[in-house]
Amino acid sequence: MRPFLGLSLLTLAVAAPLAHAEPGGCLKYGAAGAVGGHLVNHGVIGAVGGCATGMYKRHEYRKEAREKAALYDKEHPGAKGSYEEKATAYDVEHSTQPGKSASSDAPVTKD
Repeated sequence: MRPFLGLSLLTLAVAAPLAHAEPGGCLKYGAAGAVGGHLVNHGVIGAVGGCATGMYKRHEYRKEAREKAALYDKEHPGAKGSYEEKATAYDVEHSTQPGKSASSDAPVTKD
C-alpha cells in the first residue's frame, strides 16, 4: 500500500503544474476529499464529495468566464480567441490594480 501511495503522490506532483488555470475539478478535489475522508475512515465518501465539489467549482468558473467573454465581445466586436482568452483580456482591461482581476477589485458594500 505504501509504494502505491508514494507513486500516487509523485504522479500528482508531476501532473499538477501541467493543469490549466481552472479550478481543480473532480480529480484534484476528489483526491483531497479521499485523503480527508481517509483520516476519519470515510475515504470513499470524501472522494465522492470532493469530486462533486470540484465539478461544481469548475462549472462556476467556466460560467463566469463565458459571461466575461460575452462582455468582451460587446466591447470588441469581431475579436477572435477562446472564451478563456477573452475573459482574461476582459479582466486585464478592467483591472484597476496590476496583477489583480476585475472581480476582486469590486468595492465591498454593507447593508
